[in-house]
Amino acid sequence: MGLWSRVFASFYDRMLAPSEAAGLGDLRESVVSQASGRVIEIGAGTGLNLPYYPAEAELVLAEPHGPMARRLEQRRARLGRDAEVVSAPAEALPFADGSFDAAVATLVLCTVPDVSGALGELRRVLRPGAPLLFLEHVRSADPTLARAQDRWAPLWRRVGDGCYCNRDTLRAIELSGFDVAEVRDDRLRKARPIVSPLIVGRALAPSAASAV
Repeated sequence: MGLWSRVFASFYDRMLAPSEAAGLGDLRESVVSQASGRVIEIGAGTGLNLPYYPAEAELVLAEPHGPMARRLEQRRARLGRDAEVVSAPAEALPFADGSFDAAVATLVLCTVPDVSGALGELRRVLRPGAPLLFLEHVRSADPTLARAQDRWAPLWRRVGDGCYCNRDTLRAIELSGFDVAEVRDDRLRKARPIVSPLIVGRALAPSAASAV
């Protein structure tokens, strides 16, 4: 793990604070509050979603990045929230097939190195018909902005600690075998235009018979 990864973790919350205050926190709540039963969140980061989960949800928080995970544990303890924190990448979740009732992914599928592998793992650990609740910044539908995202993508991967600002995440979710039940476009306010296009939605894990 490089120096920049550690620095990035240290200022992540401060970097997002203006967007959180300008509506990102409300979007998180609209997504995360739908989770129930046994829930897995991938790339839980510093735990910015924690205040919004229903009290009765049984949480498993996967975060492979050590500096992020330490901040996640600190926030979990500060909030007094019961949750299991596991050091596992989204592409290799150490859980049995069909062992979760819901999954949450917020601002993480842009960063995982293997997005199809991560979605395949989520599909595997979710019971058939269980929801994947997502809030992700994505490739713009506006061709002009999409071209700008493509130009900036190599530099942004360095600045954003592996973030792909031009990733077509909705298409990846569809190709992974999930049934997209709800999706809407939104915008990450107080952020650079190349990371402002958002999708917010819910996709359902397929049955074993229809899995890809």
